[in-house]
Amino acid sequence: MQGTRATRHITAFLDGEDRPDISNPIHSTAVAAEYGYRAALVGGVTVYGWTVPAILEALGDEWLEHGWADVSFRRPVYPGDEMTATVERAGEGWQLTMANQDGEACIAGSVGLGRAPFFPGLAVPERTYAEARGANPPQLTLEDAPVGEDLRPMAVPLTLEDAAEYMATKQLDDHPRWFGAQARMHPGWLAARMTPLIHHSYQYGPAIHTRTQAQHLAPAIAGQTITVAGHFLDAYERKGHHYGVVDGAIYAQDGTLLARIRHTTIFHVAKR
Repeated sequence: MQGTRATRHITAFLDGEDRPDISNPIHSTAVAAEYGYRAALVGGVTVYGWTVPAILEALGDEWLEHGWADVSFRRPVYPGDEMTATVERAGEGWQLTMANQDGEACIAGSVGLGRAPFFPGLAVPERTYAEARGANPPQLTLEDAPVGEDLRPMAVPLTLEDAAEYMATKQLDDHPRWFGAQARMHPGWLAARMTPLIHHSYQYGPAIHTRTQAQHLAPAIAGQTITVAGHFLDAYERKGHHYGVVDGAIYAQDGTLLARIRHTTIFHVAKR
């Protein structure tokens, strides 16, 4: 039974090593400082994942296979920040916020059951069979962004052991739904497949994730190899940042469509 308000508190931490040679060095102290940030940025999809217990408390497990989220990443989250996720009724819908210790909303958006308002506008990639990554992918630039084209689809295995490790080390959530033979793939993990999808075709970074719009369509069970396909929808400049928008589709090993995700990222970050 749905409630009217749910919360979760967590102390933010880096979900990877603090080194400048990682795949996205904005998540390291040294490179984040070069771009004007006071510390390494915690990954946006990791922080989004931390809101999931509150979402499920409010909406129930049905959200995992017939629910949606539309969240914007408004402010940086730094290691040590005291974060509180809140899901509460707002008129006919549900509002989601993830605020720091100063009350600033670092994530804000909405969640719900059924089909999302944005769902009809999501592009469907035609290129859906997994392909190997090229030996030397080109650099992603604003001028040469493949707007209107499909990206190279990517096969991603998720063993039960890897799913359990993700929950234990990145989400700190020990609910039984995430473990065992029928372990669910975590929505944060699913959303996080979009960045590697772009890297499967292009080189870029440092980068900052700015928005996720996710529609869950079927039970996503760990212990299988999924395919992530994508369509490069748009590229534009705003305040010196270069943005890319990619619509993704995630397929189970048997071809079932598990989720559709619109991913917006700054692939070229302007120094502050």
